[in-house]
Amino acid sequence: MRQRTPQEKKLLSYAKDRRNSYGENDKSSRKSIRRNKRIPHRANRHLAHQILEAAIGAVDEVVEEQVEQRVGRRRPKQWRKAPDIPLGEIVRAKLS
Repeated sequence: MRQRTPQEKKLLSYAKDRRNSYGENDKSSRKSIRRNKRIPHRANRHLAHQILEAAIGAVDEVVEEQVEQRVGRRRPKQWRKAPDIPLGEIVRAKLS
């Protein structure tokens, strides 16, 4: 592999490096991203547990079928992180 010039390295850095543009402290993102992933999963587990509580006891095919339909009917909650913005766009915005 050939050696890159400093100018090429800078262009690659602007294209590939990303910066948090959400507007909050980048250090707090370390905690908040994990928390925002965790909360919907917990809510999904909680809902499934509540529905399955109704099926405890003697085996009844009608109740079993109803519980299975209720668990599969609802779309699970989810959270996705918005992608960070390339460094080049942020520098361009600050300069203008």
